[in-house]
Amino acid sequence: MNHITAKALLTSVCTTAVLGLAALPAQAGKTIEAIKARGQLVCGVNVGLAGFSAADSQGNWSGLDVDVCKAIAAALVGDATKVKYVPLGAQQRFTALQSGEIDILSRNTTWTLTRDASLGMHFTNTTYYDGQGFMVPSKGKVKSAKQLKGATVCVQSGTTTEKNLTDFSRANKLDIKPVVFEKVEAATGAYFAGRCQAYTTDASGLASVRNKEAKNPADHLILPELISKEPLGPSVRRGDDEFYAIAKWVIFALIEAEEYGITQANVDQQKTSTDPVVGRILGTAEDTGKLLGLDKEWAARAIKAVGNYGEIFERNVGPKSPLGLPRGVNNLWNKGGIMYAPPVR
Repeated sequence: MNHITAKALLTSVCTTAVLGLAALPAQAGKTIEAIKARGQLVCGVNVGLAGFSAADSQGNWSGLDVDVCKAIAAALVGDATKVKYVPLGAQQRFTALQSGEIDILSRNTTWTLTRDASLGMHFTNTTYYDGQGFMVPSKGKVKSAKQLKGATVCVQSGTTTEKNLTDFSRANKLDIKPVVFEKVEAATGAYFAGRCQAYTTDASGLASVRNKEAKNPADHLILPELISKEPLGPSVRRGDDEFYAIAKWVIFALIEAEEYGITQANVDQQKTSTDPVVGRILGTAEDTGKLLGLDKEWAARAIKAVGNYGEIFERNVGPKSPLGLPRGVNNLWNKGGIMYAPPVR
């Protein structure tokens, strides 16, 4: 065997080995093993943010962030009700994930470099593109954030909101005076009691607080400016790539389901579709589940449990919900928004 032939043979063997490894099904990581052993997903959520995660008087949780956990539980455990919700404040949320108290943090948390790189966690997806805004009394003269010169502004500590407020004030020479509270309830309570001239948080949070806590929502104006980018989404601990992949791809499947017209109501009918993309998502044309360590109907169960991304948005925060938020940039990429999922294939 000459040198060229030997080299070609070695290249062929290596290529075959790599392709073989690429096709291997995922092995269960420690987080997945723990979830399956206890029979439920432990999900960290906000203590109460209407539209994203809030419990009713019977202790039933609902919201966009809650639906993410239900979908993952449906795909992984086979039952969307097998979720334990752990309400967490802004100060507690990262410690709870790091310590293993929760499996996933699905709690209106902004994806930033510092958090992604230094807290031992991976953000999976952006499930809501947001931005920080301000709320002021409607009867006042303030109609723009640039008019908040010297104003007292209620804000929660331990958040990107607090830092953004300082940056915005400095950049625009506004000399804003932050009034900082550890708990969001204290910050909003102080604002509604008139202790601050404005309240600041993510625009979606402003809408939620105004709808839930104001005696008359019309008495409060959300100013038009957004002063930051706040991509909100779930995160998982580093060190378990298998669970990271499942959490990520369940959300991508919900987004792609909307793009291809698969809904909570028609998911069973769609299993007879001849569209190859629909067949891959629902496991009828191709078994994508084995690459995630799941069965072939993982995505179908998730969609049947909570609907596609558009249905989740509309039900919890959309124009017909109590929050009444426009779809805006959270619309699909082919409908004027930036919500985009890599293909399930």
